[in-house]
Amino acid sequence: MKTLITNIQELLQIRDASIKKVSGAEMAVLPSIKNAYLILEDDRIADFGSMENCPNLTTDVTINATGKVVLPAWCDSHTHIVYAGNRVLEFVDRINGLSYEEIANRGGGILNSAKKLNETTEEELYQQSKVRLEEVMQQGTGAVEIKSGYGLTVDGELKMLRVIKRLSQNYPIKIKATFLGAHAFPTEYKDNHSGYIDLIVNEMLPKIATENLADYIDAFCETGYFSVEETERIMEAGKKYGLIAKIHVNQFNAINGIAACVKHNALSVDHLEVVTDEDIAVLKNSETMPVALPSCSYFISIPYTPARKMMDAGLPLALATDFNPGTTPSGNMNFVVATACIKMKMTPEEAINAATINGAYALGISDTHGSITIGKKANIIISKPVTSFYQLLYAFGTNLIEDVFIEGKRIQ
Repeated sequence: MKTLITNIQELLQIRDASIKKVSGAEMAVLPSIKNAYLILEDDRIADFGSMENCPNLTTDVTINATGKVVLPAWCDSHTHIVYAGNRVLEFVDRINGLSYEEIANRGGGILNSAKKLNETTEEELYQQSKVRLEEVMQQGTGAVEIKSGYGLTVDGELKMLRVIKRLSQNYPIKIKATFLGAHAFPTEYKDNHSGYIDLIVNEMLPKIATENLADYIDAFCETGYFSVEETERIMEAGKKYGLIAKIHVNQFNAINGIAACVKHNALSVDHLEVVTDEDIAVLKNSETMPVALPSCSYFISIPYTPARKMMDAGLPLALATDFNPGTTPSGNMNFVVATACIKMKMTPEEAINAATINGAYALGISDTHGSITIGKKANIIISKPVTSFYQLLYAFGTNLIEDVFIEGKRIQ
């Protein structure tokens, strides 16, 4: 199957295969070709360039993209797409003045989702989750990480990870699975933290490894959840099974969790609504990708990740949705990228870099995703006619996507 896209107003994110991520001032540069062509062959990018050099070839499909922008599909490196039901009532609780912590303390939050998940069959969980996955694909996401963490029991966590695996087998989108058994302490372990961590380490992890259900391991490193020491124990246990760390950290408090993550060579540290100068110094000397989740800040009215300060210090940054039932019930990466510009003062170039090449890095797939590079996966977004690619972020409430291709297949 060969697809030729011609007369592209601007082809964005043209990269050499050696570029895995961009940092600091480099994030402001978004390489592109105006009046371009792009050739997709089967599931790969086969060629691209200026229209004046467009080859004369026989194709299965030809698309005239006059007035349209083409860019790589979004790489969403932090989601909780697999969950049961919703937490609509907590949305109203927040409007009425309750904080995230207050809702959690009275049995809401993660424990609420865990109760619903453990009451839901694996088949029903799959059916609910696939609707969300199909939606984010139509919104331009071509690669996604999905976490467990709403089971908090051996059976519940395995159920979630099996659903994630089934989604990966049934859809063309690249899915990475993260084991997040350390999302919260179940009520019965409220005063026995070591007992629950023993359950994760001695029962959950061996079974997950036997069924090859996870790529990464995560923990919610935060005051009132998992301490830095407890998170380190989780990361160390994951290493024994080949699971690299991707950690929730610094959402509400800076407790030196980032330094611990860097020490354990975490692939990413996610949330970072609170970031100290010490955190920035530690990240500067690492290969760990900071990940911001601006739609979470938007939805629960907490501070935004200090993107400008971090990039000015020379750090890279990725953007992701945090799609989950409690604090971000949306997987729309277009809104994330626009919000990063509006609320975090990222330029459009920086935001697109954060949501494509750096998002792929935070997923561990920058060799195959995140840029227009010959040999990479044919995952692209074709816009509707626009004045420039800036319009994609400016018109934040308008769907300006005309076509999405994932692994060379048009999915809308």
